[in-house]
Amino acid sequence: MLPYINAPFVYASGKLGASPDEIKLLTTFLLSYPLAGLLKRIPDTKPWAKNAFNIGVSLFYLVGLFDLWSGIRTLLIDAVATFAISAYIEGPFMPWIAFVFLMGHMSVNHIHRQIVADPSLIDITGAQMVNIMKLSAFAWNIHDGRYPDSQLSDYQRERALRKLPSILDYTSFVLFFPSLLIGPAFDFIDYKRWIETSMFDLPEGFDKSKAPPTRGKRRIPRSGTPAMWKAAQGLVWILIYLQIGGLYAPEFYLSADYMKYGFLRRVWLLYMLGFASRTKYYGVWSLTEGACILSGIGYKGIDPKTGKADWSRLTNIKPLGLELAQNSYAYLGNWNINTNHWLRHCVYLRVTPKGKKPGFRASMATFGTSAFWHGFEPGYYMSFMLGAFLQTIAKNGRRLLRPFFMTPDGSQSKPSKRYYDIATWLITQLSFAFTTAPFVLLSFESSFKVWARVYFYCVIGVIASLGFLASPGKSYLQKEIKKRTTRPKVERVQSQDSQPVLGLPSDPEKEVNEAIEEIKQELEKRKQDGQPITNDFKKVVEDNLRARDDVRKVVEDKFGIKRG
Repeated sequence: MLPYINAPFVYASGKLGASPDEIKLLTTFLLSYPLAGLLKRIPDTKPWAKNAFNIGVSLFYLVGLFDLWSGIRTLLIDAVATFAISAYIEGPFMPWIAFVFLMGHMSVNHIHRQIVADPSLIDITGAQMVNIMKLSAFAWNIHDGRYPDSQLSDYQRERALRKLPSILDYTSFVLFFPSLLIGPAFDFIDYKRWIETSMFDLPEGFDKSKAPPTRGKRRIPRSGTPAMWKAAQGLVWILIYLQIGGLYAPEFYLSADYMKYGFLRRVWLLYMLGFASRTKYYGVWSLTEGACILSGIGYKGIDPKTGKADWSRLTNIKPLGLELAQNSYAYLGNWNINTNHWLRHCVYLRVTPKGKKPGFRASMATFGTSAFWHGFEPGYYMSFMLGAFLQTIAKNGRRLLRPFFMTPDGSQSKPSKRYYDIATWLITQLSFAFTTAPFVLLSFESSFKVWARVYFYCVIGVIASLGFLASPGKSYLQKEIKKRTTRPKVERVQSQDSQPVLGLPSDPEKEVNEAIEEIKQELEKRKQDGQPITNDFKKVVEDNLRARDDVRKVVEDKFGIKRG
């Protein structure tokens, strides 16, 4: 840490009530704006100078401000190991080796942070979580670059790296200062195109007279206005958090004061716990996105609707979309967008064999990765488990109820649709207020205590909903929908909302059944190929089938459901 640099933050801490490290963190976000402006002004013909400036600022943040020498070591270990694995290991398992190393290394820091248990201190885990997304994607990009284009998807082909980058480019990619500490994450190909300025090429046939304005010989379009708008949004959210964060602190919900209110007021207060926590992330993610926009790397191209520059490449949060969400997919899909993107392309689709649709294995691998990536606090896993069931109920509820509020051909809403929209918004927001509370409270004891204080309303709702979906009521609604629907029947394809969001399985029951089918298919394949079915393999299959039947029997006994 630079001499005397800590003194003003200690002074400000006494005035504002925040810890010195928290004030430093906000300072880095704000300081990144003028520094990003300087970074953009380095001539495009000197990419080495941009890299050097970028690395120097990140070292100042980590060492000069936070004294995180161990943090530099952690990031370098991850970066060097990933580069070496990508360079020297051939074959299809290379990216998985890098992935396992990165996750294992991060788990050590997660455990250490959990032991220290002081959220006011800034450690390296946030930056490491961002870099895990960047580095694991880098390993996959190198892996894809070793295959011909014909064997890659469009997404893979666009991001494939045919050769290893220079050490300077790679280091600057790892230590990109506007998104160093909390993201957003991006792929190396984005950084490469930014540093080479090919990101700013106009689409073929585009009228150059309508190109976004630039300054002088610089190729990066002017980005000051959209960056300042993001900064303003971020500061507004930070101010809101400073005003309400203390009013809805976790300690209040564990105290006797919380129980002085009636049930409905306690539910409202629980909603405000989540909202107050989210405002902090709305603020800091908006601030870092704005700095990325100012540097130019947030450029996504020309918006085909407006013909103007689109700066949404690194958008990580859509507050309005989340707060007005009417279903779980919209709620989760507008939160931590880049993590969703990483889980989909580096886990969910990667564990699926070519030529097959993602199924149980893909969903469970994504779920496990998401949970493990967040850490080991019990509250994370409580939220994830309950959230998986909410996904199932929301998807089935939409299919079974929404058609009654639409015209028979499904093209227009009925006047009563507004009541459906209000009801689904309220149910979604209150369900996730309950579900995400453990994400803030963290410990099992605290989370269970707060859930009990609102009478487990969401758990009861989930059980009742699952009971209905397993009853004849579901078939009745399906028949009624079939009677009134005039749309021609089309083959159902895998929709976006059937894929995991933030790692949550979209339909746990369906995916367990798919796992059983996979096992049966494997048995049949072994028989056809004349392969012996060993006792160990038989035992695994029998145990899985028995577990499935036991779970089903418990549900049937609980709700008195008879399955024909």
